[in-house]
Amino acid sequence: MTEEAGAVTGDLELLTRLSDEGSVEVLIRYAGADEWYTVSGSPAQMSGGDLRATHEVLLARLTTPGPYEGDNEIPVDLLGR
Repeated sequence: MTEEAGAVTGDLELLTRLSDEGSVEVLIRYAGADEWYTVSGSPAQMSGGDLRATHEVLLARLTTPGPYEGDNEIPVDLLGR
C-alpha cells in the first residue's frame, strides 16, 4: 500500500534512503516511471544501523504475499497490517 496511490502491483522498484532524522524513507514506483510513492508505514526504523540490511528486510516484507480474504490478497504495509 502507498499513501498516494493505494495498492500498487506489477513490476516495481524499491528505494530506501536515510532521512535527516536517521529513519529510513521507503518509496516505490512502477519500473521505469518517474513518480515515486511513499509506502504505508514509512519512515521505518533501520535494522541494526545498516541501510543495506534494512533494504533487504523491507524488500522481503514487500514481496511476500499477504493473507487472503476469499480470493483477494489483503494489502500489507511495513507494519504488517
